[in-house]
Amino acid sequence: MTTISTQDRVVEFFTDARQVQSQAIERLEAGDLRDAAEKAWCATKRATDALILARTGEEPPTTAATSDHLDNLCRREPETRTLQGRYYSRIHHLHGMCFYSGYCNDQTERRIRETVSYIDDAERLATA
Repeated sequence: MTTISTQDRVVEFFTDARQVQSQAIERLEAGDLRDAAEKAWCATKRATDALILARTGEEPPTTAATSDHLDNLCRREPETRTLQGRYYSRIHHLHGMCFYSGYCNDQTERRIRETVSYIDDAERLATA
């Protein structure tokens, strides 16, 4: 039986986040804004889970747990606060408003495209 290290799992999560973000851009360019928004949200969550796993050794089982862990991490490690507002912006606008409600506004595409910088920042913080 092979055991995967925490660091290997972190790498897997970031790799997955980048792949899903790439799919988000593909869907955006194909004109499917709602699917692109959901994929960008998924990439955000995977990158956030990777950061949490790297810093705490725990993998959040749900989105609610990810939010709680991120809030706790931001209280303990102020340098991670740069992600907090961006995370909540994406869960609200990309996941809630655009994907679920179908209300995509003029900021949706920007948030989708800027998700790659969120992933970059989360990865930098995970390895700091």
